Amino acid sequence: MTLTKRIKWGMAFVLSLVFGYLFFQALAEVGFSVAEILYYWPEFQSALGEFFPRTSLFGVLPFVDFGSYWQFIQERNLFGAAIVTLAMGFAGTVLGIPGALLLGVLGSERVTPYPFNFIFRGTMSVIRAIPALVWALIYIPLGGVSPFTATLAIGTDTMGNLGRLFTDALEEVEDGPIEAIESTGANRRQTVVFGMLSQVFTPFIAWTMYILEINTRIAVTMGLIGGGGIGYILQTQRSLFKYTNMMATILVIFLLVVSVEFVSQRVRSYIRGEEEGLSFLKLVVEFPQRMARSLWE
Repeated sequence: MTLTKRIKWGMAFVLSLVFGYLFFQALAEVGFSVAEILYYWPEFQSALGEFFPRTSLFGVLPFVDFGSYWQFIQERNLFGAAIVTLAMGFAGTVLGIPGALLLGVLGSERVTPYPFNFIFRGTMSVIRAIPALVWALIYIPLGGVSPFTATLAIGTDTMGNLGRLFTDALEEVEDGPIEAIESTGANRRQTVVFGMLSQVFTPFIAWTMYILEINTRIAVTMGLIGGGGIGYILQTQRSLFKYTNMMATILVIFLLVVSVEFVSQRVRSYIRGEEEGLSFLKLVVEFPQRMARSLWE
């Protein structure tokens, strides 16, 4: 074995030790315990039985009692609550677009000279550093914890996330169209609009649709802190330990989020001229991961 390979193997070994140490320290910090899992496992199994109530199919085969889910869906009008959640995500996205566009354009070095563009980049960084759930808490004095303040929080979060995507898109525009517009005697504003923004119109729409997907999931989590919509119903049923009702609510949340993502994905595929996009099956499989990420995006 050569000296270079020995050094690489040695570095890999040291990094593995550091990673292992940090991992076990993290487990200790959160109080992770296998013994605790085993202790509460019977209770967890009992809850699973309520999450998936049983019935019999044709009086013979054991099957999940979807009738219990449907009864609660009708009783609490979960589809109506889902529409409120969708409205929060959609309205928040639309409210955030003007600010995102302004910050995104001014944050580009092609528009605002360095280092002044970092004033706007820094503003977007500050907005993104604060999760949407925290923005909702900040806005409580404006109207309590409600769909109104949740929508404001989503709009603010959109300004930071979408604005940064706009800035990155503007940094990659071609110089040719810009020079062509300038050669006609256009002023600075006309150059930005017709020479730069016209080149990134399609990416702007695609990124906005992507942010709408994220904001719909965020709107669900807003309900967990009392922000209304279907997330609030989920939180209420959790506090009552009504696991069957919780599962019925989760199913409606699943349908809502996956439907929005599927429509968004198809729109993005269409405007990009792609014949095929992300499959519906993949959207379903990756749903839990995307839902978890939305808490902090």
